Amino acid sequence: MSSFPVAIASHTLPQVAFEQLRAFWQEMARNVGEEAVAITEDNLVALRTPRQPWQECFNLLRSPKFSALLWAIPAETPLIYKVGLTFDPNAIAHFLSELPTELQQLVTNPIANDPVIQSEFTLSLISLLSSNSRHLADDSPYSHAAVCQPLVEEALLQQIEQERLINQVTAQMRQSLELPVILETAVEQVRHFLQVDRLLIYQFNCHPQAPPRQLDPPTFSQISYISPVSSELGWGCVTYEATASEEIPSVLHFTEADNCFSHVPRYSQKYRQGAAFAIDDVQVAYSTESCLLEILQQNQVRAKLVAPIIVQEKLWGLLIAHQCFTPRRWQDSEKIFFEQIAGNLAVAIWQAQLYAQMQQQNHTLEQRVIERTQELRDALQAAQAASRAKSEFLAAMSHELRTPLTCVIGMSATLLRWSYGQEAPQALSIQKQRSYLETIQESGEHLLELINDILDLSQVEAGKAILNISEFSLTKMAYQTLRTLQEKAVLQEVNLKLDFQVKPHGDRFCADQRRVKQILFNLLGNAIKFTPSGGQVILRIWREDDQVVFQVEDTGIGIPEHQISLLFQKFQQLETPYQRNYNGIGLGLALTKQWVELHGGRIEVESTVEQGSSFTVLLPN
Repeated sequence: MSSFPVAIASHTLPQVAFEQLRAFWQEMARNVGEEAVAITEDNLVALRTPRQPWQECFNLLRSPKFSALLWAIPAETPLIYKVGLTFDPNAIAHFLSELPTELQQLVTNPIANDPVIQSEFTLSLISLLSSNSRHLADDSPYSHAAVCQPLVEEALLQQIEQERLINQVTAQMRQSLELPVILETAVEQVRHFLQVDRLLIYQFNCHPQAPPRQLDPPTFSQISYISPVSSELGWGCVTYEATASEEIPSVLHFTEADNCFSHVPRYSQKYRQGAAFAIDDVQVAYSTESCLLEILQQNQVRAKLVAPIIVQEKLWGLLIAHQCFTPRRWQDSEKIFFEQIAGNLAVAIWQAQLYAQMQQQNHTLEQRVIERTQELRDALQAAQAASRAKSEFLAAMSHELRTPLTCVIGMSATLLRWSYGQEAPQALSIQKQRSYLETIQESGEHLLELINDILDLSQVEAGKAILNISEFSLTKMAYQTLRTLQEKAVLQEVNLKLDFQVKPHGDRFCADQRRVKQILFNLLGNAIKFTPSGGQVILRIWREDDQVVFQVEDTGIGIPEHQISLLFQKFQQLETPYQRNYNGIGLGLALTKQWVELHGGRIEVESTVEQGSSFTVLLPN
């Protein structure tokens, strides 16, 4: 029977009991449902296919919810069979792989059994075997089989319990993708089934939640056995644990040191193949390893069973069972069961990792959708703002350009008629003609300023603006700027003052003089325009560390706090009444901010409706 893995082998049953068992198998196939498929050696006979010894007599039951395999080999004693029974999906799949292709096509790959059907099958099977045992008399020619019957029943009950536990773990994996729930439950149930003192899961590359100290020695030793792998994975810690009583010390969250294990044999290849490793008595196995033995004794470990948890051909962790007070001889069935549990846990871990990746991808996708939606919303708002700015610009430009152009055209037409000899009205004296020409000049200069502002802004935004840096006198520039605006302040009946606080040795300043003048001109002109009659505008200049500070204060109408952020936007005028009462297209402050930033400086605004405004420009020297 070495060709495929089975859990129970070389147990005997008389032919009568075996035939009853086969009949029970057929009855079970009918109870499972219409989708159940039963295959026996008769199918091989019908196909005229040569049979292996383990194919001489078998019953394979397969359905979407339940699978089982019964096989038998005639023993040396007549009418006695060596019987094997398994519910293991891997063993059934292996058995199927050695059947002809025609039979393999009748069934799908086996999966874990439904726990309810498994329990019903188990109870019926135990009842059948118990009945057979009672009917075998001592003088029967099968009396030796009756003696073996309790042993078969005990082995069968143990195997059924193993299958039940494996199916339960598998069912949990199908029902939940919460890895902590699966691992915690599996650790507790496996510990209870094996009746060990302590069962734990050791995980590589984990971060202990509690302050680390010396870890359970079996974990140390297992790490030593796979030292080439450990160098790649790094040390880990115990992440799950179940103990039989409070007397057994906990090793949860313990991590290991890197001593005592340099001379321990390596078993990396064995672990990579998924094989379990058992130590019946650590005092015997590690008698020559005094350091390691001392650590084992400190943690009350007398025997241990370890199975690797291999996820996608990578060593993820270890499943470890401890017997703390007495030696223990680990049975082969226990090792096989331990390997199967470790394999199922590996599947659960892989599924949880895939689920976590899917959740992360979903979160990332949702975040990208949110970000993209926000980008589209921002783009829409920007487009709407641009559309509003365009409309406002066209409205402002139509007013700002049409008013001076009307004056220019009207007054120049009047003067032109006089040049052709038309007699001027008596009222149009030389003084009146001069006034007309001054109006034409002022209107033309205003148009030129508007055009220059638009051209300057387009150059700055295109990155083509160039600063002509030179050294100049702050005092001279300040007085020139105030003289230029003095007439406008007088007409507005605004008191224009200068507070110059720069010492003579700090009067020289390096910057683009024309642009600095334009900055001050825009700020002062804006302050004068929005300051009522009788108000005051002050230009303060002083040095602060390695920069020059220009501050323009006014006692004007002020700016509401919620509109300060709109000050430096292009073609932006804050209030509709202002657009009607004050000239301008909203480029002055936008240009001012651009020139300040080109110099590497910044501009700050403080304003209240009650106390006016304060613009502070800081330019590096």
